[in-house]
Parts: sequence; C-alpha cells; structure tokens
Amino acid sequence: MGSYASKYQSCIKILLIVVLIVLLAGCSSKKAMNALGFTQDHPDTPEALAMKGLDYYNHGKYEKALVSFEAIMNRYPFSEYSMLAELKSADSNYYLKNYEEALLIYKDFEQDHPTNEAIPYVLYQLGMCNYVQIDTIDRDTSGAIKSIYAFIKLLRAYPDSPYTNDAKGRINDAKNFLADHEYYVAAFYVRTRAYSEAEGRLEYLLRQYPEADTAPKAEKLLVALKAGNMPKRKMWGLLPGFKIPDQEQQPDPPEAKPTEAENSQQQ
Repeated sequence: MGSYASKYQSCIKILLIVVLIVLLAGCSSKKAMNALGFTQDHPDTPEALAMKGLDYYNHGKYEKALVSFEAIMNRYPFSEYSMLAELKSADSNYYLKNYEEALLIYKDFEQDHPTNEAIPYVLYQLGMCNYVQIDTIDRDTSGAIKSIYAFIKLLRAYPDSPYTNDAKGRINDAKNFLADHEYYVAAFYVRTRAYSEAEGRLEYLLRQYPEADTAPKAEKLLVALKAGNMPKRKMWGLLPGFKIPDQEQQPDPPEAKPTEAENSQQQ
C-alpha cells in the first residue's frame, strides 16, 4: 500500500513539473491544458465572433471577416447570428471577387429565407455578381445577360425597393453593352465582306435593343448594306465609342434578422 502511495505521489510531482515547464516556456494556460491532453470549450461565442467579423468587414479586412462569419455558420448554425453570418459571408466573398462563391451563398440565403427583409438586397447582389464580370465587347456576354435577368427578377418582386433605380440603370447599361457587342460582330462581318451575316446581326440588334445608344448607327449601317453601299472604312472606323458599364457598388444592406416565422422554426 505504501509503495502504491509513493508511486502516486511521484506521478503527481511529475505532472506538476510538466505544467510548470509549459507555463515557463511562455504558453498560455489553455495551451498547457492542451499539452496535457485536456480540452477547453472555445471561448468565442456567436456574438463575439459576429462583432469581430463585423469589425474586420467594416475595415475592409474581408478575408479575416470571412473566417469569423464561417465559424458562426459551421459551429453555431442555429444561433441568432447565423443569418447575419451567412449574408456577410456572401458579401465578404463578393468584395474578395470570389463571385461564384458569393452567388452560391446568396442563392442559398434566398431559398432558405424567402421572406427575410434582406431579400431585395440579396436579389440585387445576385445581379451584381454577374454584372461586375462584364468584360470587353469582344468577349463572353453571359455576365450581362444573367445580370439583366437577376435585376428584372428584383424589379418584379420588389418594385419599390431601395435598389430599384440602380437596378433599372444597370439593366440599361447591360443592354447597351449587348447592343455594342452585336454591332462589334456586325462590323467584323463587314470587314471580312460577310455582308449577309452583318445584316443579320444588325437586324437582331435593332429588334432586341431598339433603345440602345448604338441603335441609330446600326440602322444607318444596315440601310447602307441593303442598298449595296458597302463601307470602305476599316473596322475600327465603323465602331462607336464603346465602354464597359459602370460597376460602382451600392451601399451595404439592412442587417439580416430572423423573421417571426424563422424564429418559430428555430425554437
């Protein structure tokens, strides 16, 4: 019995020595406990993570903000801050130019919280994720097309939202971009003497985008082609002053909060 007590006391002494060594090495008490095989609950509460994430976000530190918001989503999915974290995760990805990731999160938010007060903003951002990817007129036009559909969806669902006027302006700019693209292709066909194809493009432009800034010049060129008066200038002489649509961002959304229905589902 004495031998057992002696061994027990020796183990206790060794354990204390290990703790002292870890502490003297500059480790925190938490690290010391982890070194001994003990675990502690994570000190970050949902509220603390949300406040930290918002502070990073408001200072433009979107990568750090994303870490905090994703921690809430992963560890506290049913907390009162989960929707805020979801929306701000999408926003952080947007400002980091991770547009595909942002699109997925915005779409999930729309599907999971269709009556939330932040939905008009979410629909607007779905349009913006495509709109900001609009490139030069000689490249892929899918960003402009998808943004138009998204903004139209916003206007139909929430015609009086704070984003209505901006969405209308961006639809107009995107349509002008698409019209410019059609005119660019038509000018290329003229340059390569594919006049029939050029006429087809110009007719499509005037049919789809009759209010576009390029429409008067397109109509003039189409009349000339049909009359057999082929332009003699080089292709760039046929082109109007194209520009990429303005991609300035709107202000941040209202804070996403659970609705009464969503609160009752969580309880």
